[in-house]
Amino acid sequence: MASAGYHQASVTLQPRCYFSSSCLNQQNGISSISLIPKGIKLDIALTRRGTYSSMERTIAVTQASASHSTVPDPVLSPSSGTSSEAKKKSNEAALILIRHGESMWNEKNLFTGCVDVPLTKKGVEEAIEAGKRISNIPVDMIYTSSLIRAQMTAMLAMTEHRRKKVPIILHDENEQARVWSQIFSEDTKKQCIPVVTAWQLNERMYGELQGLNKQETADRYGTEQVHVWRRSYDTPPPNGESLEMCAERAVAYFKEFIQPQLLSGKNVMIAAHGNSLRSIIMYLDKLTSQEVISLELSTGIPMLYIFKEGRFIRRGSPVAPTEAGVYAYTKSLAQYRQKLDEMFQS
Repeated sequence: MASAGYHQASVTLQPRCYFSSSCLNQQNGISSISLIPKGIKLDIALTRRGTYSSMERTIAVTQASASHSTVPDPVLSPSSGTSSEAKKKSNEAALILIRHGESMWNEKNLFTGCVDVPLTKKGVEEAIEAGKRISNIPVDMIYTSSLIRAQMTAMLAMTEHRRKKVPIILHDENEQARVWSQIFSEDTKKQCIPVVTAWQLNERMYGELQGLNKQETADRYGTEQVHVWRRSYDTPPPNGESLEMCAERAVAYFKEFIQPQLLSGKNVMIAAHGNSLRSIIMYLDKLTSQEVISLELSTGIPMLYIFKEGRFIRRGSPVAPTEAGVYAYTKSLAQYRQKLDEMFQS
């Protein structure tokens, strides 16, 4: 395992809750981010250095609950008020990472970055296939970037989940948006999964390359120069982000907002982008800056991690709903799948 390096990043967020009575009060502070270990394929994006301005974000947490159409999650889910560190560390939680399906600019071989481009028909199919692969894994919360291709991927994937819960995007643009999007039925809330969108999970900003054809850009600036812009760790394209900059924002957000959810026993799915996910995997697997630049992430292929006793264990990608191997790695996921099977066979 490679030794971890560290960077500093800070983010200030003040979450509010409006989705359910079970909410997390989280505030971001300065946090260090460790770089991730060897042995993974992914893509990385960089973000601007420095301190991000304060903002408000609504984060809601719904607890997995049983009804006539659902099954209880065997993964422990202590309440957010639990302070016992020993109890928290005894929990297991699933973390699913999915890179969005093929976008319309992927198809055209254009630099996309933070331009908000939707999925192609192939991308839609990839998202649905990703959903089939994770249809037996519990999902309590979903995080996506603010870009439509990631949000489409998350929504389409959840149409295949056997629990049939409905993903609901949380809106915190202003007070009116928060009020207007409230749900007043407790039973309905139990059948929903909160979806938090965050710009910190956006793709790497490619600056002046955005919208340019990749081959034409290589012809103009030279293949070597374009390779440096795309695959180096700390060299950004003109007026864009390096992978290092992207890692600073994405990992800081993960540590301050997503990791506490996992620690509380929530099962989380993240639908994002090649570079923001490479950055998070760099943290999860403790890869070095040299190891991470060689990572490649395929579109629409989910990766499963188990968060247990304060550490992340990578389990690879589920093959299909009928593949049992990946679920057998942990007792809780095996029990969850067994309960699903029993419910749908009855």
